[in-house]
Amino acid sequence: MARGASAFPSLSLISAALILLTFTSGGTLRSVQAQKTWCVAKPSSEEATLVANINYACSQVDCSISYQGFPCFYPDTLISHASIAMNLYYQANGRHYWNCDFKNSALIVTTNPSFGICVYT
Repeated sequence: MARGASAFPSLSLISAALILLTFTSGGTLRSVQAQKTWCVAKPSSEEATLVANINYACSQVDCSISYQGFPCFYPDTLISHASIAMNLYYQANGRHYWNCDFKNSALIVTTNPSFGICVYT
């Protein structure tokens, strides 16, 4: 009986190792992480919040893609420019959910928000 009881820890250890190996070598966990996501401004966000988001994000990353004469200038709206800036920040910082909070004024989406010649990375 003692011999059978000692087999359980070994079996548990082997099972845990197989599960870890599966996740780290292309199993379900890797597939979830590979799903592309983007960060966009919530439509209900206040203008002052969007301006603050643009100012913060663009102080951390290059937002020139949204400047006049560049691909993402149009539509020339606050929510569009904020979404571009927020997404650039989110992408540059590893696509972690906490990099797309912006004081609860942002959403993580799985549908690519690119349009026309404006390509969201």
